Amino acid sequence: MTADTTATPATGPRTLARQRRRASVARFWRQYRTHRAGLFGLAALVLCALAALTAPLTVGSHVQSVTDAPGAPLESPSGRFWLGTDQFGRSLLGLVVWGSRVSLLVGLLAAVLSVAIGALIGITAGHFGGWYATVMMRITDWFLVMPTLVLAIALATVMSRSLGTTVLAIGVTTWPTTARLVRAQTLAVESRPYIERAKALGGGHGHVMTRHVLPNVMPLVLAQTTLIISTAILAEATLAFLGLGDPTVVSWGGLLQDAREAGAVSSGDWWYLVPPGIAIAVVALAFTLCGRAVESVLNPRLGVPR
Repeated sequence: MTADTTATPATGPRTLARQRRRASVARFWRQYRTHRAGLFGLAALVLCALAALTAPLTVGSHVQSVTDAPGAPLESPSGRFWLGTDQFGRSLLGLVVWGSRVSLLVGLLAAVLSVAIGALIGITAGHFGGWYATVMMRITDWFLVMPTLVLAIALATVMSRSLGTTVLAIGVTTWPTTARLVRAQTLAVESRPYIERAKALGGGHGHVMTRHVLPNVMPLVLAQTTLIISTAILAEATLAFLGLGDPTVVSWGGLLQDAREAGAVSSGDWWYLVPPGIAIAVVALAFTLCGRAVESVLNPRLGVPR
């Protein structure tokens, strides 16, 4: 009698972890695609991201030049310039496409910084408690009651005008909401029995926070990130419109500021104002729709309409 010698490869813990991650991603996508508004937002973001990534090929960096402008100042939309020209004769379509690179980059980086600060404070305050949590929450409350835009303007005013300053000004003023939410979730996670078992087995503070608390609050952090990005993009446009952005780069808020300085409102040059304004509104709405859909998938109790 011959024994079957066909061996099945052992399934290691890493393989099981990858399989679980793939299954989790597939389950998330199945639930996400049932949200029509979320799919619309995702499609709009994909198109905007493609336009930003391919801008060097489609419009080229020369579109920013004020010395080699191909048209006359403030030309109305035509077959040559679909969205008209600005006060220097540059194509507004090219400027809007190129400006998406800066606006999206600043929005993403500022949102990541904001969520990182909020998650760090929320997790540590929820884990350690005591006087540390009291101090951190009082600081959080102070930032919550202060107007975010006023704080961002103050920081952008006293620091040099650059993209890094804009990211820092937005990131350090928009984290309190994330800190509050993450702290509440951390307290809920810390009350579960397996946290007590981990501590009883010798798990230190770092082990508990990184191996047990952080994975459980990551869905909330992800949803909060998508929601904050829209706020960050609007804040960047506001700072640029007020003349506190980097004057050497083209952004949607900077285009609106240029249009205001050129007197586009009083002279009726609507094509100078409408395209960047619509771009800001569409991207902010798209991120908000995606964020609400992600929130609904990760927390079905919210009951976000589909």
